[in-house]
Amino acid sequence: MTPDELVLAAIAVAEEGLAAGELPIGAVVLAGDEAVGRAFTQDRGRRQRLAHAELLAMQEADERLGWRRRAEPLRLAVTLEPCVMCLGAAMALGVSEVYSGLASPADGAAGIAAGWKPTSLDLPGYAAPVMVGGIRRDDCRNQFRHYCRTAPDSGFRSWAQTIADLPD
Repeated sequence: MTPDELVLAAIAVAEEGLAAGELPIGAVVLAGDEAVGRAFTQDRGRRQRLAHAELLAMQEADERLGWRRRAEPLRLAVTLEPCVMCLGAAMALGVSEVYSGLASPADGAAGIAAGWKPTSLDLPGYAAPVMVGGIRRDDCRNQFRHYCRTAPDSGFRSWAQTIADLPD
């Protein structure tokens, strides 16, 4: 799958979250070209702040793949740039590439990944993934705008509005 197709798959998952009243953040994990994890953010439904789409999708992938060496690369596609927590989880899982739609300037981890240089410790498998943003940005932004029009007034909606209003 191309990065565009991967983010399009994440957009479809985010649409499920939007229909459930969640923030429109979807994620898909691929091992080679096989989808091994998919989830949308579930902060409201689970009443948990750590129910991020990427984390849930990576947990599903980890359960499906088990504790084994993988020949195929793991790739993650998400509609919003991953946060620092999700970047750490991606590194622990061995994700080599992350593709995202929208930037998240306040809490996104792309800058951390770009500057990641482990010091003297040899941490095999803890390399920062290559992160590419801006894929299908308008489609992702339109989901955020829809959420802002339809969600009840809340901190989530206020935050989502800042994301939806970001310039290109």
